[in-house]
Amino acid sequence: MRHIVFTILVCCLILPVEAQRYAGINSNPSLRPRILISTDIGGTDPDDNQSMIHLMMYSDLFQIEGLVSSPSFGNGTKEELLRMIGLYEQDYPALRRHNPRLLPPDSLRVLCKQGRHGLMPLKGFASPTEGSNWIVHCARRQSDSPLWILVWGTLEDVAQALHDAPDIAPRVRIYYIGGPNKKWGVNSYTYIVRNFPNLWMIENNASYRGFITDNDKMELIEQYEGMEQDANRYGTGYYDYAMKGRGTMGRDFAGYYKGIVKMGDTPSLLYMMSGEPNDPTGESWGGRFAPISHSSHRVFTCQTADCDTVPVYSVVEWHFKGPVRHDIAEDSVCFHATIDKQQWAGYYIGDGIYILRYCPKAPARLNYVLSSSIPQLDGLRGSFVVSDEWPGNPHPDDFLLGRCWYSDVPDRSLYEGKWQGAKTTRRWRQTVLEDWAERWRWLTE
Repeated sequence: MRHIVFTILVCCLILPVEAQRYAGINSNPSLRPRILISTDIGGTDPDDNQSMIHLMMYSDLFQIEGLVSSPSFGNGTKEELLRMIGLYEQDYPALRRHNPRLLPPDSLRVLCKQGRHGLMPLKGFASPTEGSNWIVHCARRQSDSPLWILVWGTLEDVAQALHDAPDIAPRVRIYYIGGPNKKWGVNSYTYIVRNFPNLWMIENNASYRGFITDNDKMELIEQYEGMEQDANRYGTGYYDYAMKGRGTMGRDFAGYYKGIVKMGDTPSLLYMMSGEPNDPTGESWGGRFAPISHSSHRVFTCQTADCDTVPVYSVVEWHFKGPVRHDIAEDSVCFHATIDKQQWAGYYIGDGIYILRYCPKAPARLNYVLSSSIPQLDGLRGSFVVSDEWPGNPHPDDFLLGRCWYSDVPDRSLYEGKWQGAKTTRRWRQTVLEDWAERWRWLTE
């Protein structure tokens, strides 16, 4: 009997930090972090819709200050945010009976702002948007707490806000879901890392993948066609277990990836819900991270081949020599490269220098071929190899960082397949989904 009592006492004493914080947020509103979401919802990846449902169902845990639509591709607008809030509004009465601290729909609507449509030019900034201006506005508010910017897409509006108001840099903390988003938004990322190396940043390039149901797929919506719900309540069976028949949002969730949980952006929220957000090296539902002193950057002044290796997630640039042209504006697109079956813009920067910038999202051997009306560029081709470790060994071309830039833990034991640090989120996935399932039950009781 004494052994049983001792065991119970020990379990109470070593309660996970995340559980203690979760309870604290519910009892003390001052602990609720100030957050602003920048999302490409409504674009080409519907996992943002899944994450938005999760956010609204946990809105009692945050001081939400902004919902910025920042679609790099597709037709996403803030109207999609408003549509999602409309779904939440239908379920809100039932949810509120169980948790009156959940935010009213109208308080979320006024926070929706339109950000930039499309990607930044090579320089990494363009013109202010409603969304970037709102980031500046929120960051400049008088508060004892920093503004956490959770980025579910590219960094376009964050880069614009920092360009327009550099004074906000010490006031914000950023949790960035990178990887593919970094690949698409490499110009905005490059502007930030080059000009704001002392920014407080969590750059999650791969750890988020531990929260995805199936890391071998879960990349494009077409890859879900062969996946069906099964009996695994924490895998493809989660929809049937937790959401089916539960409210308007439950019905809507079935329309994204056939109801299979991807939610690659949700670890940014989970990070704020558990552990100690001010210490990225500690355990949290949203991953564990290590400080990095450099962001990998490689510059090639000629065509590359298989002997040229770059770290995954690095900023890679090719500087091709061509004719001096006075009829092409600097920082304008004048050629394209096909890499991994996708087209990427190339730019003229003057003095006969033409730049291609790319960020690989996964380990691979890749080919490229250029197409242009400029004969000296048209048809140039090459290849390169992408290693599986980020940020890799230091290199003279690297961007040097301050003391508050964190990224995926490099420990090989925490890789999940080729994804660095993914086990730091995978270990909490079942706990998180069970916690969420309890809230879904509020819609049937």
